[in-house]
Amino acid sequence: MAIDGTSSTSAASSLKTTSIATLLGAGSGIDMMALANNLATAQFEARTARLNDKTDSINTKISTASDIKSMLLGLDTSLGTLVRSGDLSRSPSIANSSVAAASLSGTSTPSGTYSLEVSQIAKGQQLASSAYSASTDTVGAGTLTLRFGTVSGTAFTEDTAHAAVNITVNTGDTLADVAASINSSGAGVTAYIANTASGAQLVLKGAEGAANGFVLEATEDAADPGLSNLAWSPTAGAGTLMANAQDAAYTIDGLSYTSKSNTITDPVPGLKLQLTGTNVGAPTTISFSDPSDAISSSMRDLTDALNEVMSGLNAATSIGGELATDPGARALKQSMSKLSGTIIMPNATGAARTLADLGLSIQRDGTFALDSKRLSATLEADPEGVAAMFTNGLYGVYSTIDKIYRSATSTTNTNSLAGSITKYNKELTKISDNISDLADQQERLRARLASQFAASEGRIGVLKSTQTMLQNQIDAWNNSGK
Repeated sequence: MAIDGTSSTSAASSLKTTSIATLLGAGSGIDMMALANNLATAQFEARTARLNDKTDSINTKISTASDIKSMLLGLDTSLGTLVRSGDLSRSPSIANSSVAAASLSGTSTPSGTYSLEVSQIAKGQQLASSAYSASTDTVGAGTLTLRFGTVSGTAFTEDTAHAAVNITVNTGDTLADVAASINSSGAGVTAYIANTASGAQLVLKGAEGAANGFVLEATEDAADPGLSNLAWSPTAGAGTLMANAQDAAYTIDGLSYTSKSNTITDPVPGLKLQLTGTNVGAPTTISFSDPSDAISSSMRDLTDALNEVMSGLNAATSIGGELATDPGARALKQSMSKLSGTIIMPNATGAARTLADLGLSIQRDGTFALDSKRLSATLEADPEGVAAMFTNGLYGVYSTIDKIYRSATSTTNTNSLAGSITKYNKELTKISDNISDLADQQERLRARLASQFAASEGRIGVLKSTQTMLQNQIDAWNNSGK
């Protein structure tokens, strides 16, 4: 039976009165408020204790799973940082750093040495208009058209595959407005105002490469002329050609190449060059560092980190462990147990295909050990293959560890650590709701008992009063007969 607020208040008030009466010797002499509380508590104590014990157990599981997940995150993050740093790959270097900068392109792992000679770096066309008194000068109205192609001497050969771009110039537009319109047109030409000694000049800079030269045509509005002052072609116009567009020209090992950009990908498979200067007649050397020592050191660190994770997993999944029956922990342990024998370089043709080839082995107790002799043998037999295992990509050491980490931390996978943590948190929420429901039920029982006991105490008080009155009367009768 539900007890409303008024009834509960009335019961509490009655119990207070009863308790005072009990202290004064009236009523039953029993503390009815304490009795109601004790009986209600005893009724729900066992169930509440079981729920609290279950809460503690689940919190321990969450904490253990979170610790293992945190160790995996640390391993994944540190390994990813190390691989991205390039310290474990054959890093390229150029003897003459003023000629070019070199990096790996990621398509393959180069080795050996190469000769590089740069005779010309790529440039974009640069054009300056005739001078205006200020950038706020109006320029007339109409349409400016940028056409792209090759500028050679007085000739312009348009690249019809490169669409022309029209820029509308309205009456009242200033030189600065024209620069802004060109920049927002998406033409691939940047514009700015140069405040020179001669005055304000519109400067246009095109993209690198000979085919990215351009001419600027003007179609004037007859009612607002003047726009033709900005027009330019090799044979007409008041502007000044400051620089011709040109391709880069270079040789590698004596073989000639050209590029419309100074950024050159895969001139040697796996190599990326950024040309910065020329060295005609003085070839420089591209070489690659040997990462063997760094790889050996990193494999030792990786083995230690894997053992830290496995130590936590073994303890948690042992008989009586916090995660002994947890599917996420079991799935992670199974993945880790297969780690050394998994082929992580399926397209490799050399000796380096698995982590076992790098010396990683798993022991009977589930921990890992590093066979330095096997690692050294693989490094000697297939140094390029080993280096390729420590690069970013679909395959390799980092990719393999990262897949294990992502699988273990996937909240959508019920057989993962993260899935288990999600499940445990839902259980905690349900238990919390059950504890709250039990507390409500206990309070309702206490209020009901309090109300019942208050009524009983009142009746006992009336009976005791009647008893006292009758006793007094009997005593009076007895005394009157003497």
